Amino acid sequence: MNEYDIKRGHFEKIEGDKLELLMKDIFEKVDKKDGKLTTSFGAIESLIVWSEGTKKLCVETKMNTDVDDKVATETIRKYNQFLERSTGFSAKDRRKRANK
Repeated sequence: MNEYDIKRGHFEKIEGDKLELLMKDIFEKVDKKDGKLTTSFGAIESLIVWSEGTKKLCVETKMNTDVDDKVATETIRKYNQFLERSTGFSAKDRRKRANK
């Protein structure tokens, strides 16, 4: 499981049903169970997302490594797009924060 910081003031963009709508916009199909959102896309067999308060986004992934390069590239692009739109931080910003 990975925990990602949510940019200050950005939580209002994902609170309530907004995170589910964001996931549907990016991954199309989303299920909700026990307060957690789940989906799958491309090389992602399982993506489970939930927020812990207003400052952390928790993401649990299970990946399929036996996919072709085109599927892997599209999966990474969509996953990074999701994280950027849900946390407010770009991949570069998330990497900097993770190295602190």
